[in-house]
This record gives sequence, structure tokens and C-alpha cells, in this order.
Amino acid sequence: MTQTLAPKAGPRRADTPHAGAPARLSRTGAKGFLFTVPFFAGFLLVFVIPFGYALVESLYTKRLSGAGLGGAVRSFAGFDNYTRGLQDTQFWSAVGRVAVFALVQIPVMLGLSLLAALLLDMAVKRSAKVFRLGLLIPYMIPAIVATLVWLYLYSPQLGPVTKAAAALGADVDMFSPDLLWFSIGNLLTWAGLGYNMLIIYGALRSVPRELFEAARLDGAGEIRIAWSVKIPYVRSSLVLTGMLAIIHMLQIFAEPLVFRVTSPETVTASFTPIMMIYNLAFTQSNYHYAAALSVILAVLVGATSAVFYRLTNRGTP
Repeated sequence: MTQTLAPKAGPRRADTPHAGAPARLSRTGAKGFLFTVPFFAGFLLVFVIPFGYALVESLYTKRLSGAGLGGAVRSFAGFDNYTRGLQDTQFWSAVGRVAVFALVQIPVMLGLSLLAALLLDMAVKRSAKVFRLGLLIPYMIPAIVATLVWLYLYSPQLGPVTKAAAALGADVDMFSPDLLWFSIGNLLTWAGLGYNMLIIYGALRSVPRELFEAARLDGAGEIRIAWSVKIPYVRSSLVLTGMLAIIHMLQIFAEPLVFRVTSPETVTASFTPIMMIYNLAFTQSNYHYAAALSVILAVLVGATSAVFYRLTNRGTP
């Protein structure tokens, strides 16, 4: 009797169950990349292409031909506009004016945002939602609208600020050269406090609650917990908000532009770097030199942000 032997099964490959894994990972990666396409498309259209266009235009200039009778001729100027911009005392005065203002306004705004986030973290959950929304509302208001509202509040004839100061026996003019930067800083702090608070508060909510309980068992009070536990954990968020504030501050435009309507003798056309660039491009039609100043300002903003991040991000958890 002949016995039929079944063929021996070959050795089972260890990777057989995962044979389709690379394909699945590839499809997952492709799907994930599709979610980033809108961001990169917007970044390309809003930042990269305009910057490249400004870079090209900054290498040209318009010169009069035929003793001015032949009109303006566009000609290649190389780096002449950049040489002129680096030596332009009016432009660098505007940069210095904004830089000094930023050194005062940014720490004040971030300090108040941190304080608001710490207080919200200590509040009852339902109360925290109400106050969080209330602090965030000013950020939702467009800058021009917010500036117009504060112009009314500062108005010497109609605004309550001047009347309240007069009731206390003080003569206050919020549009005077001595108080103008304070008026703008108060507006920027009011508008930006809620946004920065939300970033810091989100970081605070991710801190393990067990750390607070352990600190309380060791006898630490709420102030000690905030200083030694909470603030170190949100340091990276403070670095982020600080960097965003620097970028915004060096490009401040809408608020001083509206203030110029009420105080043109103080808020000049070159009060801030962006205002000077705007005036050159759209009032004097000097597009090529304005493009060169735009590139210089962009490089300055990027370099300042990089240095700030490098100095403040050391040892950030």
C-alpha cells in the first residue's frame, strides 16, 4: 500500500504578515501630504512669490531720459537701492523708534498674558470658559476697527479717558508726543493679550496635575507652584509668543496710520518702517527703492527672530 506524503510546508517568512506595510505607509504619507498642500500653496502665493517679485524689482530703478522729456526709463541698478537703504538715516530712525517701543511693550503684553493664563488655570472650569472668551474677543476685532474705537476713547472732545482725567484734576492729551506711544501700546496690548493668553493657557492645561498636588503636599503655595512649576513648563510657549510679537511689532502699520489722522505732526509719514515703505511706493511712486527697503526689513525681521529664538530657547523643555 502506497502512502501519499503531503509536501512539507516551506519555512514561513517572518515578514509575510507585513508584506503590505510599506504600501500602506506610502498611502498614509501621501494622504498626510495632501493636508499640507493648502498651507504650502498659501505660503507660496502670499509670501514666497511676493518676496521674489520685490527682490527682482529692487534691482532696478527709473531714470529720466532726454532731460526729462523722454519720460522715465526702467534700468538695471544692481545693489544701488540696497546701498542707499543701508545709509538712509530716516529709515533706520524708524526702525530704532519701533525697536525701543518693542523692548517695553512686548514684555508688558506677555507678562499680562501670562498672568491672565495663570489666573484662568486656577479658576473653575466653567468660569474659565467665560473669561477666556471675553479676553479673546478683542483679538477677533480687525485692527482698523479697534484703532477707530480707541481713537474715540482717546478723543479730547468726546472720549471718556480725557474726561476721567479732568475729573481727577489732570490735563491729559493721549495724542501728544509724550503719550502717543503709550496710547498705541495700550491698544496693542488690549488686542493681543487674549491671543497670547490662549497659547500660554493651552500649554498650562497640558502640565500634569499630579505635579501640583505633589507640590501642595510639600507645603508649596499657589504663587510658589506658579513660579517653580507652571512657568517653567510654558517657557516654550513664551518663546513662541515673544517671537511672534517681535515679527508683528517690527511691521506695525495699521495703528500708527490711523493715529496719523488725528496727530499728523507727531505720526509722520516715516513714523514706522512699513509706513515709510508704503509712502515711498504709493505716494511717491518709488516702487524700486520701496522694494529694496522691504527686502532689508524682511531680512532684519528674520534675523531678529532667529537670534531671539536662539537665545531664549536654550534648555526649553
